Amino acid sequence: MNHDLPALITRLHTFSGLAHKRDIQQVAQQLRDAWPNPSPNGDDCALIPDGSGYKLLAMEGFINRFVAEDPWFAGWCGVMVNLSDIAAMGGRPLAVVNALWDDALPHAEQILQGMAAASRAYQVPVVGGHTNLRSEQPQLAVAVLGETTHPLSSFAVQPGQTLMVAINLHGRWHPPGYNWDAATHADPLALRQALSLLPAMADEGWIQAAKDISQAGLAGTLVMMLESSGLGAGLDLTQIPIPAGVELEQWLCAFPSFGFLLAVEPQHCDEVAERFARCAISCAAVGQFTAERKLIMQYQQQRACYWDLAQQPLTGMNNH
Repeated sequence: MNHDLPALITRLHTFSGLAHKRDIQQVAQQLRDAWPNPSPNGDDCALIPDGSGYKLLAMEGFINRFVAEDPWFAGWCGVMVNLSDIAAMGGRPLAVVNALWDDALPHAEQILQGMAAASRAYQVPVVGGHTNLRSEQPQLAVAVLGETTHPLSSFAVQPGQTLMVAINLHGRWHPPGYNWDAATHADPLALRQALSLLPAMADEGWIQAAKDISQAGLAGTLVMMLESSGLGAGLDLTQIPIPAGVELEQWLCAFPSFGFLLAVEPQHCDEVAERFARCAISCAAVGQFTAERKLIMQYQQQRACYWDLAQQPLTGMNNH
């Protein structure tokens, strides 16, 4: 299918996942005077110095309607998305905690069953949390602790590095919305092996930075990565791995279960792609990081600016 690139960009800008990321600007402004962490805020996890390495800390909260209407999957995602954040930082998970509010025990049990299933699949313990079963509505937040010795940070991306995308295409849509489920029906061993790839390649020095593709979609997540790095990028839409039968516009808005943006030195691109391929993960070079603070999209012979960070912030989380 052919696309008019400017029209596609206009539609992508209206995607609701971006609006949620813009909300971070207001939070960031209020917390600038809080006691500082040595590492800048804006990566998928907080990076906390700990002896010769680092502890990683992240948290995800979920839209109340999602938790109310799809409790088991919300519980599963509570674990899964946090583990992806740890992996994106080149880390290995240690434990998960939750904050669960609900108005009915049977509904809360479904959330907890989803969390327990993901905990078993990924072999990461749920070690505690906070529970309130007398709430007016279901609410869920989940946090994760991890560790790394070779952190992957968006703040470390350099111009000239190759932009790669690694995505598990072996899934299916989980309606409603754009959730691509490549996890709940997968072999648990395969899930763990795939998630271990990023910290392993971080240790080997093959990957310089990574970011988990979030509900902002591939393009929105890339804008956040560029915001932290103070850079821009060229993105060739025709090179992005896409499942058969899925439209490009859908895929650019999707949360893909296992999907990462990578900054890789050109000489390591083949090694990185081959390592992902061993775990049936599609990985391809889709562009290059540049000094100009713009995300330029290319589709066939068309080129257009998707985002100009010099003119318009997204999250406001940067160190520049």
